[in-house]
Amino acid sequence: MGKCGVLAFVVAVLSVLLGERIVNLRKRALASRELVNNHLPNCVAMKNLNDGSEDITIFGDGLAFVSTGLKYPGISSSDAPGKIFFLDLKDSPTRPTELRMPRNFHLETFNPHGISVYTDPTDGKVYLFVVSHPHHTSQVELFEFVEEELSLMYLKTFKHELLHSVNDIVALGVDRFYATNDHYFSYEFMKVYVEILLGQPWTNVVYYSPEMVKVVSEGFYSANGINISPDKRFVYVMDLLDHKVHVLERKEDDSLAPVKAVDVGSLCDNIEVDPTTGDLWLGCHPNGLKLLNYDLKDPPGSEVIHIENVHSEKPSVMQVFADDGHMIMGSSVATTYGGKLFIGSVFHKAFRCDLD
Repeated sequence: MGKCGVLAFVVAVLSVLLGERIVNLRKRALASRELVNNHLPNCVAMKNLNDGSEDITIFGDGLAFVSTGLKYPGISSSDAPGKIFFLDLKDSPTRPTELRMPRNFHLETFNPHGISVYTDPTDGKVYLFVVSHPHHTSQVELFEFVEEELSLMYLKTFKHELLHSVNDIVALGVDRFYATNDHYFSYEFMKVYVEILLGQPWTNVVYYSPEMVKVVSEGFYSANGINISPDKRFVYVMDLLDHKVHVLERKEDDSLAPVKAVDVGSLCDNIEVDPTTGDLWLGCHPNGLKLLNYDLKDPPGSEVIHIENVHSEKPSVMQVFADDGHMIMGSSVATTYGGKLFIGSVFHKAFRCDLD
């Protein structure tokens, strides 16, 4: 075989491999999926949240934080700065209030993503952990919530080489948490164009404490949302590109042991856990290609998945809401309180609906 023949053979092999990768990527992105609307009654758009509400976390008796203004590689976003909003779901469930940020905080580069709340059982103080991406890096910001002033007091920034592409976080104390890395590479080009195309299970979960930072679970295609069971025995991790919620058991050394994986049939984002029932609520992207393309003539849809009895042999996985993108685009989180469902999105609106 001459040089031309060898070159033609190499090109043919690469073309086959590239074609196989593209087919695999379309499959993982659910690129051919079309959504049938499944609306809930009395859905009302929430005020002040037109630039996204990527994560919503309820704490205490009907109080909630919302992160907005995320800029994420490959996904549409607004020019609005990152902000944190506060909601009193008992008093004004559709009118969140922007929290005052501290003067000693680098607000101009604040790019909030996943959030988690820790309430100190000894004094009742509320601490908010926020994943942020200043200058396309990853770090975790720690604030104390001052409710009477509706403000946040900046306390600390957590950085580490293992926290290189953090998506979400679940707090375990004032200086301990689990965090997901949703990509293997740190550079945006490698994340968007190389890693996604290769489609390998390279992402992980990291445990952070002052004494130790370590990878405690790995082998995810895109580790995304993370949360913890009400009894703190189990951690739930959403693998967005594998369409599965992984149930992991906590060990004495804070490592995580796999228990099971539950198929959800969608590209689900954040995980919220009902503190009473232990049910899981997931905000999902029904078609990942539409999310990346962002064509208003064929917008990315939204989906909410509810999982009951996740630890049983046959968990119940139910779609409770679906929209083709003409009401809400790119839902990333769903949570419930008082018979209402609250749905947030990466870059679009947020809604409160009645649960049937």
